[in-house]
Amino acid sequence: MWFVFALLSAVFAALTSILAKVGIDGVNSNLATALRTAVVLAMSWAMVFITGAQSGITDISRKSWIFIILSGLATGASWLCYYKALQDGEVSKVVPIDKLSVVITLVLAFVFLHEQFTLKTAAGALLITAGTLIIAL
Repeated sequence: MWFVFALLSAVFAALTSILAKVGIDGVNSNLATALRTAVVLAMSWAMVFITGAQSGITDISRKSWIFIILSGLATGASWLCYYKALQDGEVSKVVPIDKLSVVITLVLAFVFLHEQFTLKTAAGALLITAGTLIIAL
């Protein structure tokens, strides 16, 4: 089931880029990011209440709080940079560079989470990097 959600995530991420590029025309990129974030916040809390997950908030450990907050700060920084890049650049060039996050994530997962970095993973990372360079340059 995770694969279906991952695939849907990719589809929605693709739609996000196209919809954002059209939507930010003539709008400050920081303002657009804030508006988008408000919508994401409302959707997220709606899903929490729809699924009844709100009762779990008191069970979250201090460590989890810290890392969730740090993740949120990283997301915010990513979105602010992404919207500014979309506003100034072409979607077809911005998105492939943004997707280098896949390669960076693989490296960080290897270094910090001690996940396997196999020959297959390395080959995939090299192909993603090569593809990004071919498309974006």
